[in-house]
Amino acid sequence: MPALTESLVIFSDLDGTLLDHNTHEWDAARAWLTRLTSKQIPLVLCSSKTAAEIIALQKELGLQGQPFIAENGAVIALDESWNDHPDYPRLLAGARHEEIRLLLGRLRDTHGYKFTGISDVDEDTLAEWSGLPPKRVSLAMLQEASETLIWRDSDDRLAAFTTELEQNGLMLIEGGRFWHVLDQQGGKGQAVAWLMKQYRAQRGSSLTTLGLGDAPGDAPLLDAVDYAVIVKGYSRNPVILKQDNPERVYRTEQHGPAGWSEGLDHFLADA
Repeated sequence: MPALTESLVIFSDLDGTLLDHNTHEWDAARAWLTRLTSKQIPLVLCSSKTAAEIIALQKELGLQGQPFIAENGAVIALDESWNDHPDYPRLLAGARHEEIRLLLGRLRDTHGYKFTGISDVDEDTLAEWSGLPPKRVSLAMLQEASETLIWRDSDDRLAAFTTELEQNGLMLIEGGRFWHVLDQQGGKGQAVAWLMKQYRAQRGSSLTTLGLGDAPGDAPLLDAVDYAVIVKGYSRNPVILKQDNPERVYRTEQHGPAGWSEGLDHFLADA
């Protein structure tokens, strides 16, 4: 079982996990956030959100300067103390946002796929879709290496669309509310593994990792860590892991930040 020691690093999804799916509040996680900070346990936010959104949230949560993973692994920010690292301050994986947006436009024009990207709408529309407060909406539109969309076509067409993306070096990830397109060099699992390697290099010691997520798109994150918490979510599809056993994986009864805290209670209450 993990312990609250310097060897522990926690990776957490945001929407539907640390943040409430509907209200984006996190009060139910406050006690554990305070405890992790007091023990100097890194909490790496790992999300589909943009770097600009996560930096703002880090300030709100008291996590400034810690590494984070944005845009489902397409963007990796390093710890502020690693300023001698060759990839400091952050690493972008593969294709940039504008390249992805142009390719999506060509696929839509050629095959008639029905979807709407957030680059196609204004801030008021995105606020209505996401439920984000106005101050966060403009930050959500600052994508650097992915595109977020709402799929409006059939499941059969979705399968064909996914194949087209793969043939162009991209992948499609299902989130709690949207779909996300990014380079195959990205992905939460690859980003977590890369950051774990950096932590080992910086610390020169063994590492114990715990991850938390709520949606199918979080499976690569949860597969990459030693211990996994699947927070009860709202996706119609289950979160399927490669190594799903009760010693390693815990499924919560509660949603959002209450479930997030429940998962940490399960693995760390006795620590």
